Amino acid sequence: MNKNGLTSRDRERKVGNWVFYVSGFFLISFFVAPMLVGTGEVPPLEARANAFDYATSDGLWSSGNDNSQDDFAWTELDPYSALAYGFGDLNCHQKYERSWIINENQMPVCTRDVGIFFGLAMGGFWFSRKGYNRWTVKDTCLSLLPDSWLQGTYLNNRRTIVWLLCGVALCLPLILDGFTQLLTSYESNNITRPLTGIGFGVGLGVLISATYSAKSKYFKSASNVALPGGMKFQLVEEE
Repeated sequence: MNKNGLTSRDRERKVGNWVFYVSGFFLISFFVAPMLVGTGEVPPLEARANAFDYATSDGLWSSGNDNSQDDFAWTELDPYSALAYGFGDLNCHQKYERSWIINENQMPVCTRDVGIFFGLAMGGFWFSRKGYNRWTVKDTCLSLLPDSWLQGTYLNNRRTIVWLLCGVALCLPLILDGFTQLLTSYESNNITRPLTGIGFGVGLGVLISATYSAKSKYFKSASNVALPGGMKFQLVEEE
């Protein structure tokens, strides 16, 4: 019997592993793709997030080349490198000064995103080993912590507060670094950016894993969920 009252946690293991494998694949690809492309073939990029700017060398989806002396189109690369650079083109601003250079080629994503994907992989890996389905998403997230730490939390019904505080603690370094850079003359660097992205990625990886693992159908009722300190879910009855 597992600590959530179920005999199996196969789903949690599978979901966590999928988050780990997919995030790890992209993380590794961000480093490998610049090495597969010819030396110096990728020029300094400056794109928009959530839009294609370097899919073609001219015409549609090529606005990033308007300010570049060397036209670049990731659709002309090998399929593996094209996937990595296409993903970066769509999801990242790809600012040259905020990216690492490998083989004289700019990486597909900025250093902050590198940290986020590393954190995503670690969050999925952590959940695959320690996460348990506890009916709700927040209780499934909290299952990563030792039950001995959570007895007071459940006894006093402070689960939501603790869950939110954990999320804020993981996201706060990125928020502070990003908004301080946005609102002041402070300029972050390519060591601080990935470090602050890791915590956010871990939190996101855990949240994704918990969202797909928290399933009520595996319990006969909410009262069958085993919680820290022997606590049970109980519906409030009105007279």
